[in-house]
Amino acid sequence: MLNIKNLCLSYGEISALDNISFLINNGEIYTMLGPSGCGKTSMLNILAGNVTHHTGKVTLNGNTIDHKKMSVGFITQDYGLLPWRTVYNNVVLPLNIKRLNVKDYADKIDYLFEKLGITELKNHYPLSLSGGQKQRVAIAAAFVMNLDLLLMDEPFSALDQMTREATQELFFRIWEETHPTTILVTHSIKEAVFLGQKIIVLTRAPGRVVGILDNPVFGLPDDYAQTEVSDITRKIKQILKSGLDA
Repeated sequence: MLNIKNLCLSYGEISALDNISFLINNGEIYTMLGPSGCGKTSMLNILAGNVTHHTGKVTLNGNTIDHKKMSVGFITQDYGLLPWRTVYNNVVLPLNIKRLNVKDYADKIDYLFEKLGITELKNHYPLSLSGGQKQRVAIAAAFVMNLDLLLMDEPFSALDQMTREATQELFFRIWEETHPTTILVTHSIKEAVFLGQKIIVLTRAPGRVVGILDNPVFGLPDDYAQTEVSDITRKIKQILKSGLDA
């Protein structure tokens, strides 16, 4: 269980997060919506260990998140690929960092490359790839280890609509196989509804939780259960508006 309790963050006199609290059970995926500047990315950076000057408590399965002992994946909007490493070497980088034997993961690496359709790109460099290809490489790099926690910061926002939807579906199929505990930040209500078992809505800065919605249409295509999709979309818009007015 990921337990975030009374989390606050300030940058000097500017408050970014104000008393954030919520729980995510193991194996669940939550999406997070909120206005620009409300602290969504800052929260992910706290969980990733990149920001430490916060107050409040963050634990995973009762323990402080220790990146030396836990596997935490972070997929960012800019893909996070190193331009001087080939696709293959970018994918195995998390194993290198953890000093794990790449040979022990050979079958999983081959499976991810095949599943994500990037086998023929193994020896290419990121600069020669399209946005959709880069994102699939980033997904492979995130899932190469058994993850304790997966963080995603607007991972599909730089893609055109058709590529974005195709990559979302690929990600979802990979995610379903292992169910890592996941937080996905997005500005897209449609994306939040497709990929979030629950949807967290934040107010404008300083970010506070203004609503957490159960999602009855999680993982379903948007042409299925249209009434339910419309209902939860309307609720999200209403909560977002209330967060702007707060």
